Amino acid sequence: MRKKTLLTTLLIAIGFVFINLNPVYSADVAKIGVFNFQKFFEKSEVGKAAQVELSTAGKKMEKDLKSKGKEIEELKTRLEREAMVMDKAMREQSQREYRIKINDYKVLQKKYSETFKKLQTRIVQKLQKEIADVVKKAGEKGGYLMIVQKPGVLYYPASIDITDSIIKKFNLKYAKKK
Repeated sequence: MRKKTLLTTLLIAIGFVFINLNPVYSADVAKIGVFNFQKFFEKSEVGKAAQVELSTAGKKMEKDLKSKGKEIEELKTRLEREAMVMDKAMREQSQREYRIKINDYKVLQKKYSETFKKLQTRIVQKLQKEIADVVKKAGEKGGYLMIVQKPGVLYYPASIDITDSIIKKFNLKYAKKK
């Protein structure tokens, strides 16, 4: 009797094992994609346009700073050249003017740096917001469980990099807006 009960229990246990293994073999594989924002920024049409905008603003600020720097250098040269023939009050006035110009230059340099950083942040955030919509739609359409950004991923096979397909979709969307 004991052997019969033990054999029945063993057969039932083996049956449960085979029944429970079936869903494991038929489960869907999670589809994960990787998106590289830096590559998108460098290769997409909208990214290139953003780079041109940033470059233009940066060059304008740099040109203005060079002009101010040149004025300061000229004032310094003039001050050094005429220092011997100036009276004390005139020399002090010229040195004060020189220090004020240097201070103004530093303030302008700091202002331009902050302005450029704000412009860069605004452009990148705008792009990220627009990209999020395209990536979300691509993820839903492609059946992805998850799409992650590259900086947070140490390794991934190139086959799950969806950046190029997103660039193509975004370029089409950008071309339609033009």
